[in-house]
Amino acid sequence: MNNCIFCKIVNGECPSYKIYEDDKVYAFLDIACDAVGHTLVVPKKHFCNVMDCDREYLDAVIDAVQKIADHYVKDCGYDGVNIFNASGASAEQSVFHLHFHVIPRKSGDGMRMWPLNEKYDIDLAEVCKKLAL
Repeated sequence: MNNCIFCKIVNGECPSYKIYEDDKVYAFLDIACDAVGHTLVVPKKHFCNVMDCDREYLDAVIDAVQKIADHYVKDCGYDGVNIFNASGASAEQSVFHLHFHVIPRKSGDGMRMWPLNEKYDIDLAEVCKKLAL
């Protein structure tokens, strides 16, 4: 896609801080600088989100996410990582090129990643009926 910032990064048209690259995947530091080491992992081919990504590229992206996470913990002194993806505008996806966030974490770093919503009165059996494959 000619207007996609992540495609431009993958194609070398925009600068980036490369963390990892192979034939299908490119990973780079997020310029938001909201967490040290916040890494974006993207397929080199444009897919909007996890629902339209073909299996070959999705598998390659997930493999790279695992390699990067393992490297951060085993080799870079982190205790763990948060991994997340937003697919679709309602899920707060802001760049419509499939990407996974890998955020290295240290014990006691003070970051909060999980929603702090109040608990809802949810009938889990009903939700399960609606969502089960």
